[in-house]
Amino acid sequence: MDENIKIKIFLVDDDQMYLKALENEFIKNENFEVYTFTTGEACLNNLFLNPDIVILDYFLSNDNKKEVADGFDILVKIRNLNPNAHVIILSSYENVDIAVNCIKYDAFNFIVKNDTAFIRLKHTIKQIFRVHSKVKELVLWDW
Repeated sequence: MDENIKIKIFLVDDDQMYLKALENEFIKNENFEVYTFTTGEACLNNLFLNPDIVILDYFLSNDNKKEVADGFDILVKIRNLNPNAHVIILSSYENVDIAVNCIKYDAFNFIVKNDTAFIRLKHTIKQIFRVHSKVKELVLWDW
């Protein structure tokens, strides 16, 4: 497959076990180029790589007390720095107000971390490329 067709995915979660589970799920598809980050700051520092998709935990810990504190702050900064990236927010808690606020700031979807989260992530990613890129949709056909 042509390297130019690879879909760049950033996975951002401070829960290293969940992050590893996400990574293992996404690296199964050879058409994905997967990058993992345990902090929002690390994600922001690598936006120059122009990810197609950022899967972002909403409740990131802020142990280092830097300016950026949580997933919403990261979402806003991603929108300003790389408006073409599609951001999917993951959250351990189902909260309608948070979900609506994230969608208002152009998150593509808000997904609760539960038993169906990985299935819903796959469907959301397929939906992104159905809408935005027929070439990349073909890459996702078997995933």
